[in-house]
Amino acid sequence: MPDNSDAKIATADVLTLLLHNQHALAAAIEELSLWVRLQGEPVVHLNVMTALKTIDKNAAAITEAINQIRQA
Repeated sequence: MPDNSDAKIATADVLTLLLHNQHALAAAIEELSLWVRLQGEPVVHLNVMTALKTIDKNAAAITEAINQIRQA
């Protein structure tokens, strides 16, 4: 049976990079949303912040999956 540990490491590494990108994009979107709120659009800001909560929730699940891949 071939050893696929290199593939698991590569998969975990790529998922980690994608997760970092997700965090960076969320931070940028939050900054823009704060600016939008200051421009007088609190409803748009609230909608964006609600969407960002989904990103945070999914980030936790992605992190757990990455940890499982690394431990396998």
